[in-house]
Amino acid sequence: MKKVMGVIVAVAMIASLVGCSKKVEAGDFTIEKGLLKVGMEIGYPPFEYYDTDGKTPQGFDIELGKAVAEKLGLKVEFVDTAWDGIFAGLETKKYDCVMSAATITPERLQSMEFSTPYVGNGQAIVVKADAAVKPANPAELAGKVVAYQAETTSDIFMTKQAEKGLKFTPAEFDKVINAYDELRLGRCDAVVSDALVYMDYRNDPAFKLAWTGSADEFFGVAIRKGNTALLEKVNAAIKEMFADGTMKALYQKVFGVDLSNTIQ
Repeated sequence: MKKVMGVIVAVAMIASLVGCSKKVEAGDFTIEKGLLKVGMEIGYPPFEYYDTDGKTPQGFDIELGKAVAEKLGLKVEFVDTAWDGIFAGLETKKYDCVMSAATITPERLQSMEFSTPYVGNGQAIVVKADAAVKPANPAELAGKVVAYQAETTSDIFMTKQAEKGLKFTPAEFDKVINAYDELRLGRCDAVVSDALVYMDYRNDPAFKLAWTGSADEFFGVAIRKGNTALLEKVNAAIKEMFADGTMKALYQKVFGVDLSNTIQ
């Protein structure tokens, strides 16, 4: 009996050693071998949106996804997903990760992994350029109709303002571009959005930035809980992109400025 048990233990030890020495290959840390499937809501410029042809995805997270996949030696596929179900899709393995201007929060870290931050962000108040009143801070949104995307950090931000006693009329939309369209049509007084989202509208003569907060939230790549192999590889890729100038080039390509200091 001892001999049999000894053989079993020996076999188990050998199997364990073989397992430890096995090189992690693409397919071990992604759903499909050789492919990185990236979930995103393609309707959140300048991070992800469709080109004028309505088919080609563009934006910072698109460029980031391509660069990370290249660093990992994988092809990349972008999966357009509604924001309100994007993390559920990650959990059910519809894609390997989420790159969609996703803010790292303590609540989200309980149910998923997050990479190191790749950019910092604050909230912004945007009004029409010819608005009679341009709020200099969130308190001056009192009595105003305020548009923002639901279930985002802008939503959380305005909810917190309401909890502090701010009285305003919320106008919630499923996409941030719809909130800006509402402002363009004069059907709301202001838009609250990520300051980095406003970067896509800064040259539009219809809008004016009234207020911007400091960078107090950080975007990362969301990865399914427990997939530490992919997490480590994505972190290594992001670190290398900062070191070799790739990230700086992406910032300048999409935003026109280097945003490295937003996460320092």
